[in-house]
Amino acid sequence: MKEPRRPVLIAVIGLLVIAVISWIGFNSNDLPFTSHGTSYTAYFTEAAGLQPGNTVRIAGVTVGTVTGVSLDGAQVKVSFDVNGAWVGDDSTVGIDIVTILGEKDLVVDPLGPAPQNPSQAIPASRTASPYDVTQALQETGTVFQQVDTTSVAKALEDISATFANTPPAVHQALTGLAALSQTIASQDSQIATLLAGTNQLSGTVASEDSEFKALINDGNLLLAELEQQQQAIGSLLTGTQALSAQLEILVKDDQSTLAPMLAQLGKVTTVLERNQANLQEALQLAGPYTRLTGNVLGSGPWFDTYLCGLIPQSYGGTQPATGCEPPR
Repeated sequence: MKEPRRPVLIAVIGLLVIAVISWIGFNSNDLPFTSHGTSYTAYFTEAAGLQPGNTVRIAGVTVGTVTGVSLDGAQVKVSFDVNGAWVGDDSTVGIDIVTILGEKDLVVDPLGPAPQNPSQAIPASRTASPYDVTQALQETGTVFQQVDTTSVAKALEDISATFANTPPAVHQALTGLAALSQTIASQDSQIATLLAGTNQLSGTVASEDSEFKALINDGNLLLAELEQQQQAIGSLLTGTQALSAQLEILVKDDQSTLAPMLAQLGKVTTVLERNQANLQEALQLAGPYTRLTGNVLGSGPWFDTYLCGLIPQSYGGTQPATGCEPPR
């Protein structure tokens, strides 16, 4: 006897197979048996915001991914994979700022006559880190918050009083410097709040970096498509202008013919408006007439007709009790 099928079990197994295949597809780069290319290691004096997952490029082409960033003594150890590209034994590695929002890439310049040994790390003498403006502003804000501006203003006032008997130009310069210091000291909390808000804004914009890149890429695609279609759009506009000119000439040439025709059309419209009630009544009567005609001719290639009173009653014909009268 044939064993009955189990649809629930088959459905569960099918869903598990689909889930496993989907997971393998999305995590193929993390599987141990898949090829990631050649792994290299480089030492930097500072990480400069580089993170695992950042792109590795050679001559602007993506060739790999940063796999790890860790501290090794006083240096930063960066591990990265390179797939399908040659790296020489004199190659230099640098951290490059890709966008104004601070996204980093690892840039490799493949120099040297022999290939780089993957087991030997690239020393810090052949690596370079960028100057991070965002980090510098954050450090400036932190240092500024630690400065005692009140003490600085008091010191400048004392210096101004000490140089009171100096020439007027020196005294005025020091007095103005003291006034400036007092102004800065009075606005200390507002400036600190402004710098903190700037840091928060930089972090928020940096977190939305992918969306900004996608927006810029979409804008570039749109501009490229418009540039490609520029000739077609120009031809369309030129053809439209030529068509307008031809229509204008046509209207001018046929104005003597179109004017009487439009006048006659107006008279026809007036007649139809006057006989609107008659037209409606004709349309109402056309419906029953069409239905009766269909009943007569719809049974086949003949007419269905009934003649009442054709045979006299004395001949045995059956007639209605009230007599045969034509319809009204």
